Amino acid sequence: MKNRLAEIRKQNEISQDELAEVLKVSRQTISSIENGRYNPSITLAFRISHFFKMEIKEIFIYEGED
Repeated sequence: MKNRLAEIRKQNEISQDELAEVLKVSRQTISSIENGRYNPSITLAFRISHFFKMEIKEIFIYEGED
């Protein structure tokens, strides 16, 4: 699954540390999501979308099964 989290976070001028603090996760979690090494739980995906006032599908792009 791809995502636009880094792009959206930078547009909103928020650091990984600041976003992690708000979401109550580690900065490494935010970094891993942004780099595609980790897919967030559905709960975390909802929290991210709620924070940015966006729909999940605007942030996370599901590309289907290979």
